[in-house]
Amino acid sequence: MDQRKRRKELSQEIRKKIIDKHVKGKGYKTISKQLDVPVTTVAHIIQKFKIHGTVANLPGRGRRRKIDDKSKRRIIRMVTKEPRKTSKEIQGELQAQGTSVSDRTIRRCLSQSGLHGRRPKRTPLLKTNHKKARLEFAKLHVDKPQRFWENVLWTDETKIELFAKAHQLYVHRRKNEAYQEKNTVPSVKHGGGSVMFWGCFAASGTGCLESVQGTMKSQDYQGILERNVLASVRKLGLSRRSWVLQQDNDPKHTAKNTQEWLRGKHWTILKWPSMSPDLNPIEHLWKELKHAVWKRHPSNLRQLEQFAHEEWAKIPAEKCRSLITGIV
Repeated sequence: MDQRKRRKELSQEIRKKIIDKHVKGKGYKTISKQLDVPVTTVAHIIQKFKIHGTVANLPGRGRRRKIDDKSKRRIIRMVTKEPRKTSKEIQGELQAQGTSVSDRTIRRCLSQSGLHGRRPKRTPLLKTNHKKARLEFAKLHVDKPQRFWENVLWTDETKIELFAKAHQLYVHRRKNEAYQEKNTVPSVKHGGGSVMFWGCFAASGTGCLESVQGTMKSQDYQGILERNVLASVRKLGLSRRSWVLQQDNDPKHTAKNTQEWLRGKHWTILKWPSMSPDLNPIEHLWKELKHAVWKRHPSNLRQLEQFAHEEWAKIPAEKCRSLITGIV
């Protein structure tokens, strides 16, 4: 056995045996041989007993903490107030106050306090009237039964880039604080991409997915609805009498000719608050679809479109149902 290998800490029982044998007159080497403990360790235990009258671990053992409780509370207050403050910035402020610690120690302190570095969630930039409309929507629908939501056909458009974005931005936040305003970054819908898709789903699974060629106008949107909505309603087994179409307030959707076309269809439309893409559960499926497509590394737009249709069809019905169950 390698004598240089670090041994485990001696138990209290072994330490007491060393003292007992020493009191009975046994020498260091004899005790070492009988208990299979290095001579230097035996000498240290006996010396400690003579000085302190105990073989127990003394208080103050181990590495001294670099950050005291006061500094720790100060660091937590800094990032709670300003979640985007970096560890380097915190280090500089502490340095100015006479406390010298590394940025690595600061990150470890934050992590131990449950404040982990995360990319901020992207949310719509809401004005007061938007927030009011969202609140009214919530109050109007909070008591809707599960069967109502199960018969909603959720629709939306998204763009999938050929290559995923690599830029990352982090905030320090707790697990349940992702959507607090200070932890998010305002975003504009469809911030770049290569192929646009229209898709729909319900609690029973994914419906049709159609790629959009060129710039979508209101007439193009009506054509997509004509080709895909009723086909998806039948495919997903929604109630013919009580199914509801959800769409957002994109100009193509709210255009006068589109509204007239929809009235002619006699479909029930779910009134949707403006600037509320985050309320639509299909956003979770878009995220899953994009990651699935990017994992396959499409090399051109034709492959991207092919992979998108294949991966959309693979999304399990259980995933869709869990998104709708989470609404109620």
